[in-house]
Amino acid sequence: MIENDENINLEHSDSLTKVGGMYKEWFLDYASYVILERAVPDLMDGLKPVQRRILHSMFDLEDGRYNKVANVVGHTMQYHPHGDASISDAMVQVGQKELLIDMQGNWGNIYTGDKAAASRYIEARLSKFALEVVFNPKTTNWQLSYDGRKKEPIHLPVKFPLLLAQGAEGIAVGLSTKILPHNFNELINGSINYLKGRSFKLFPDFQTGGSIDIKNYNDGNRGGRVKVRALVEKYDKNVIIIKEIPYGTTTASLIESVIKASEKGKLKIKKIEDNTSSDVEVLVYLPSGSSMQKSIDSLYAFTQCEVSISPLCCIISDNKPQFLGVRDILKISTDNTKGLLKKELEIQLNELESQWHTISLERIFIENRIYRDIEEKITWDDVISTIDEGLVPFKKKLKRNVTVDDIKKLTEIPIRKISKFDLNKVKEKLTNIEVNIEEVKNNLNHIVDYTIQYFTHLKKHYGKEKKRKTIIEEFDDLDKKKISIKNQKLYVNKEEGFIGTGLKKDEFVSDCSDLDDVIVFTKDGIMKVVKVDSKVFIGKDILHVSLFNSESKQKIYNLIYTDGKKGTSFMKRFKVSGVIRDKDYNLTQGKELSKILYFSVNNINEADVVTVYLRKKPSLRKKDKFEQDFADLIIKGRDSKGNIVTKDSIRKVSYKSKASNSEKIKKIDQIEVKDEEQVSNDSDETQTKLEF
Repeated sequence: MIENDENINLEHSDSLTKVGGMYKEWFLDYASYVILERAVPDLMDGLKPVQRRILHSMFDLEDGRYNKVANVVGHTMQYHPHGDASISDAMVQVGQKELLIDMQGNWGNIYTGDKAAASRYIEARLSKFALEVVFNPKTTNWQLSYDGRKKEPIHLPVKFPLLLAQGAEGIAVGLSTKILPHNFNELINGSINYLKGRSFKLFPDFQTGGSIDIKNYNDGNRGGRVKVRALVEKYDKNVIIIKEIPYGTTTASLIESVIKASEKGKLKIKKIEDNTSSDVEVLVYLPSGSSMQKSIDSLYAFTQCEVSISPLCCIISDNKPQFLGVRDILKISTDNTKGLLKKELEIQLNELESQWHTISLERIFIENRIYRDIEEKITWDDVISTIDEGLVPFKKKLKRNVTVDDIKKLTEIPIRKISKFDLNKVKEKLTNIEVNIEEVKNNLNHIVDYTIQYFTHLKKHYGKEKKRKTIIEEFDDLDKKKISIKNQKLYVNKEEGFIGTGLKKDEFVSDCSDLDDVIVFTKDGIMKVVKVDSKVFIGKDILHVSLFNSESKQKIYNLIYTDGKKGTSFMKRFKVSGVIRDKDYNLTQGKELSKILYFSVNNINEADVVTVYLRKKPSLRKKDKFEQDFADLIIKGRDSKGNIVTKDSIRKVSYKSKASNSEKIKKIDQIEVKDEEQVSNDSDETQTKLEF
């Protein structure tokens, strides 16, 4: 039984929570978790949490030998609160970047899309690059793992722009990221240029090679776009070879796209073979007599041989998502590397000074035989105070104060070490430490130069095999309508008002492709452009149908219409260049019952002469027919009103001949053309025009 609101006991109303509020709170918690802990990489080290935990686990297990991936996955589950499948998949993805993990066994194929073998069959260890660049427990900030049993790094102290080198992709709740990979050496060059105060540019580089058009890359920001193409070449007389594939595709998906394009009639092929192993080799066999260049253009136009990628550099910074360009990411990463190197030098300096202090104390303690003063001391306090008093004359030679812990260490020196004390060796050791201290201090005072030297070292030792694989070039725009094969037939049912490729029992119009547009005129003065389809309703009483393409721009349309049922008749000549698909354009003045009395299509240097027949009236004193020459009219826009033909009622208009004097035909008036475009822009607002 549902009680009324007034019957509900409100004694504990403060503890009541509305269901809607609970959903809102839970959803925000879930969205935040997915964004921060799963899908989006962190700016500080360029890693997602699962990747960071995998690398930390591998460092835990590091002994120079390979470990079973299954063993690494199991160890990672101490830190990562998810299943083994998600961990192993993430580990394979990191390994396939060929930067941080040294792989052994079948780790899959980035070209074919073949998956890696089961984790119990493959092995891995950290690469030398990862050991040098990614880890340093002394500069790592730690936190408790999800169950509180272990410590894990908040961020790994990565001294390299790892995020831009590997790239990243992830989908969160209401948010996604797609950071494209960049070239190893170019990133280092960019960091060095930034440290030197010079400008630099960064462009993507893919393991799969190919070529890229970067004119709209927009520094990887939102709204940018790049086109990536496969390397397609002539292999034999009727054979095309694909040697490199676009980023984000595989030979399997590419071949599937080629087959689909062939089935749709956009590309003619005999067969296709995939011979890919360590290198891409896809052979496309063409029918004899095929145009090699047109076939290559068709591969780019209708298959995954050309793909468009929209980068989106979303990262986690200060525990919240932010959008940055790749150059900003590199600058922040370089500053972070400089800060980590400075922190390492400071730690090293402190360790060297502590080492110098300890050895100096031991030298004083042994060389001046202070240890003999404590031989007869009974209490521990007497021992400590005696040593402290014995050190007083020498404290000025030390670089910091002597602590109780320092004195305790002196009491722990074994007799054997005292008996074998060699002053010359101790002096040599102290001199070496002092040289190292001066070197570290010099590096700290010139931290920018030291950071540049560090990046130069990385490039020298690890960049030899990191040459650019993706060629940067500007692509020619492909007109898909010109490339496409006319594999369809267009029909029209003028009476019922339908057009389409499925109306095979009706009137044939022309051959077409499924990418073509069709322009249609109806008797009531409506013009419309539509996409080719199996069946499209335009409107009853169709007058004219044709493909709307580059040739249509050269056509001139002749029109005589009545303004309303018994209104004045007008005539005009116009052209059609830019329109919005599926929009009705009224070629009359829009009055009800207006209709077209005469319609024809000419080339730009032609015009019709027509005979106009008037309805007979007792009061009509004029001739009941007269001729009208369209050559007398200036070619205007489709929205123009036209010139008056007559105010009397017209019985019919018939074609007589072409204009006898071609020089008489009025050319396109430039002012009128501008007016037409302005009207089109005003009326179309922000909609896209189909320009030819």
